Amino acid sequence: MTAETDRLPRRDVRGRDLNLRSLLLSGVLLGGLALPGVQAQGVTPLAQKPAQSAPVSPASNTPKPLSDAEKQTLKTLFSKVRPATLRIEQCDLNQPGACDDPDGIGSGVLISADGLALTAYHVVEGARFLSAQTADKKRYAVEVVGYDDQDDLALLRVSVPRGTPFVPLASARPGVGDAVLAVGNGGGGFLQPKSGRLTGLEASAGPGGATFPPGTLQMSAPLVPGDSGGPILNTTGELTGIVSYISISRNSGPASFAVPVTASDARLSDLRAGKKLDAPIIGIGLNGPFTTFLTLDAADFRRLSDVLKLGDTPGAFFTSVVRGSPADRAGLKPLELDDQDRRVSGDIVTAVDGKRIINFDEFQYAVRTYKPGDTITLSVLRGDKPLTVKLTLIGRSQTTP
Repeated sequence: MTAETDRLPRRDVRGRDLNLRSLLLSGVLLGGLALPGVQAQGVTPLAQKPAQSAPVSPASNTPKPLSDAEKQTLKTLFSKVRPATLRIEQCDLNQPGACDDPDGIGSGVLISADGLALTAYHVVEGARFLSAQTADKKRYAVEVVGYDDQDDLALLRVSVPRGTPFVPLASARPGVGDAVLAVGNGGGGFLQPKSGRLTGLEASAGPGGATFPPGTLQMSAPLVPGDSGGPILNTTGELTGIVSYISISRNSGPASFAVPVTASDARLSDLRAGKKLDAPIIGIGLNGPFTTFLTLDAADFRRLSDVLKLGDTPGAFFTSVVRGSPADRAGLKPLELDDQDRRVSGDIVTAVDGKRIINFDEFQYAVRTYKPGDTITLSVLRGDKPLTVKLTLIGRSQTTP
């Protein structure tokens, strides 16, 4: 897993010392510091957003189990809506056999009679070829009409025949405690149901969660990679959200999150108009086992520094710089360790436009409050020397992580 200001992509650091890797992953270095989460959704590269990770509801908010009546309602609903759901695949329909083993798998749902469908943006991000498979196992060509990278939402046009079922958009927001149905392709399944309750309507940005849109739905439905982009439906069969990510906490277990969707959502008008809204990036990454340290507080930074020799001032360090990116052009230097796992070089970012940050997650969040084309000023420590670095943000699609 990799964390970046341009999301948590799909690369890993190769060749690091296995003893250090083991220490980082186990949390021994920081006395059992919890991993920041497993993000969800699909098989690389159609998923794992962003995966993003998110905070999990405390055990005291554990929802009550679904009643027998609710289970029956959702079972009946699944039979009705399944023909409107999709398995999104990264494969070339024109190449014989290519879709038998697609490069990535996600989920989606049709929302109109003319083949418009919604999915999570990270399901289709960077895909050269896409196809959609319906419940009858037929495959159809897919075109990306528009997307909102920040909110992880994409509108597709799927070449399904007229008369293919679709689901209506919700007329109002749901409520905490509502029973919900998800349909997706997680865990090797094919358009299978998963149910639960809504446990929150304003999930806050947790580790790596800088892109949580307002109103993010938090659920107890047991979603897994492959379910990304699938629908969250209320008991009347209306679409209330699109699955975006999950989080796994050592203390609280899994939680699932979805981008909220309603009929009056202004974003849908933008997507229908073909807008493609990139998230801003500078082109740095926190890779492999180092993602364990997304959310270090000041005390834990200093404890880690005792081992890696990061210095006395907490801030955001990073382990990769994308070639040709704003960070590369500005000369930012990633963390490099010697054979004793001590820092040889590597910048520590302590502020963005004067706003103090102490870890990579805060750095990510700060960058994502801007837009591509904005110029920002970073306060940087290079060794013991303070530097001021200006750079102009670009959109994610303008570079390849």
